[in-house]
Amino acid sequence: MSSTTPPSPPSSPFARLSYATRAPSFPNPTARRLLSLASSKRTNLCLSVDVTSTQLLLDIADAAGPYICALKTHADIVEDFDFETTVGGEKGLKAVAEKNGFVIFEDRKFADIGNTVHLQYSSGIHHISSWADFVTAHSVPGPGIVSGLAKAAKPLGRGVILLAEMSSKGNLCDEMYRKKTWEMARENRDVVVGFIGMQRYFESASDSAPDSAAESDATDFLYLTPGVSLTASSDGLGQQYRTPEDVVETSGCDFIIVGRGIYAGVEEHLDGGVLSEKGKEMIRRRCEEYRKRGWDAYERRIGKL
Repeated sequence: MSSTTPPSPPSSPFARLSYATRAPSFPNPTARRLLSLASSKRTNLCLSVDVTSTQLLLDIADAAGPYICALKTHADIVEDFDFETTVGGEKGLKAVAEKNGFVIFEDRKFADIGNTVHLQYSSGIHHISSWADFVTAHSVPGPGIVSGLAKAAKPLGRGVILLAEMSSKGNLCDEMYRKKTWEMARENRDVVVGFIGMQRYFESASDSAPDSAAESDATDFLYLTPGVSLTASSDGLGQQYRTPEDVVETSGCDFIIVGRGIYAGVEEHLDGGVLSEKGKEMIRRRCEEYRKRGWDAYERRIGKL
């Protein structure tokens, strides 16, 4: 961090509790599993892998697996995507996730009426509901989008993450949008597990953090934050980066989402489309650096460091 003065702890009581303590309060089983994995593996790192080949996606996922609690995908950019990519026996992404102990988070950003998103989620080329533990959705269409996703998600114990904010410069997610998104989540907490957001907010209907996590009006959600880098910067295309300490310790968010900071330059370590051992070691080394920075920030936040 740039300052030697420790930041003040977030005012939210939930932010001051450990993942293990918070897990039982979540009605969604996949949210409980994510918090349990984070606690047992000592990681709040979610790796975002935006690559265009199945082989590279699986190679990066397997190399990063021991260091992450979640893997974020964009299935629609994988040029050779098929059933084998995700649920293909011992070699698919689901098998890699089970082997290494992380959840899969498809960043689909659904944004249509309920019936349409239900079909996009459960059918089509990707059959997302068959392999993704979480999916993202915009709240712009209103509550119907949650109902449509819940129709397929709830029987499988899957979860939905609503986009309350984005890390891109000039995004249109203002305070009213965030508040309406939070209200929608609170009414569907069995399937909506949390938010993509830059900070923790609106934890009670009074719009301010409650005095106690046990307060009846308080609602705990997961906060996952993209645009994380070891140094604050910009990519020149509107993406704004923040450090793990800023995200976890200062803003009180739960999980850091990191992409290019971990796999940038991976193309230099491909041999016939397969990631070399040197490339895998690069992934492991960078993951560990982010994992430690994120975890140390979390432990300072809850008073363990």
